Amino acid sequence: MPDSIPDQATLRRMQDEWNQRAREDAHYYVAFGRRQQTGDEFFETGNEMVVSLAGELKRLPSGNPRARRALEIGCGPGRLMKPLSRYFGEIHGVDVSDEMVRLARENLRDVRHAHAHHTPDSTLAAFADESFDFVYSYAVFQHIPSRDVVLGYLREARRVLKNGGILRCQINGLPDTARRYDTWSGVRIPAEEISAFARENGLQLLAREGTETQYMWVTCRKRETGWQPAGAVAPTLIRRVTNSNSSEPAAPPTGRFAAISMQVENLPEDAGLNDLCVKVGDRSAVPTFIGPAEFDGMRQVNALLPPGVPTGLQSVQLFWLGAPLGEAGRIRILPRPPAVPRVMSVTDGINLMSGLRLTTGSVKATLEEADAPELFRATIGGLPAAIDEIFCCDPRVPRHEINFHLPSGLAAGRHLLEMSLGGNKFPPVEVEVVS
Repeated sequence: MPDSIPDQATLRRMQDEWNQRAREDAHYYVAFGRRQQTGDEFFETGNEMVVSLAGELKRLPSGNPRARRALEIGCGPGRLMKPLSRYFGEIHGVDVSDEMVRLARENLRDVRHAHAHHTPDSTLAAFADESFDFVYSYAVFQHIPSRDVVLGYLREARRVLKNGGILRCQINGLPDTARRYDTWSGVRIPAEEISAFARENGLQLLAREGTETQYMWVTCRKRETGWQPAGAVAPTLIRRVTNSNSSEPAAPPTGRFAAISMQVENLPEDAGLNDLCVKVGDRSAVPTFIGPAEFDGMRQVNALLPPGVPTGLQSVQLFWLGAPLGEAGRIRILPRPPAVPRVMSVTDGINLMSGLRLTTGSVKATLEEADAPELFRATIGGLPAAIDEIFCCDPRVPRHEINFHLPSGLAAGRHLLEMSLGGNKFPPVEVEVVS
């Protein structure tokens, strides 16, 4: 049973507001790509995530997939449950919104082994201990306003997982700066707190990716009660070190490409991010990912380069439980390239799937490597646009989302969107304004 019952007023608010969203436009609020999506469009938006989640199943013990059971926390209308059902003999989903569950049951009516459940108490009390192989959640905890509810779900996920089972979920890891959280912009939980939670609850932390972003991914394996990681039983070898974004044996010290991947032989089975240390030169890097064993026994270990790492050829050393693991590898640290501010994308501000066809009167531009995003300016058809919000969505790159609305009096039709940042002018973009 759950450790505690969450605040009832918060739960009622979560249910009422998500019921309202489900009645208004469930597809938009779940996939937020475009208003009034068709069923086929809606399910297509989940394809990439289905492939990603299915890849996590490599971490499970080999066996008959039809004997496996999965659980989705925050299943909505069943966008992920339906395609993921082919990987399991039984799949369940829970949601605080009874309207979302009603839609899920309609969408899953032809999938006999898929079951959606209304859980207004935001617990998993309906399920027995150690009854699932895989528990997952995508873009759900970001909308929960209560830290107690999110952590309660994580505790419950551990309870219902079998020993060796996998939890894969997203958490909002942005800095905790908001005065108040609601059922759309939910609570933020830093990466360090998630690491401490895993350590205190017998979870082997295998991935903690996208820290300090709204979409931090976390993967944990449930271990038996009283589990403590054991030392290495065979010599561990770093066979190769490359940039995480390419096969090149080199990486810059900062920016989006300042990360490395190691191909490791004989990594201890108990290895987790809480006890694994990566040093590049004499500086500690931040390990973010330990992959499942591949066909040749190799496992991938990713890490973010530490601030201030010197350029040149640097050693890469793994440490486990404070002791070095085998010989060091090597990576060449390149001189930092100059920052080049650039516009990565422009879309309608609400109907993201509409792209450059602006239907809602708002625009969203994504910038990278803009040190002073407040200097951003835009004109459409020669008329100045008013900036609504500048939001840092990834401080490491850095990446900012800039939302602005169309100038008043702008006629429908095709116009040039011209954008600049201080003295830098970006290439103009042709947009279509729909009245």
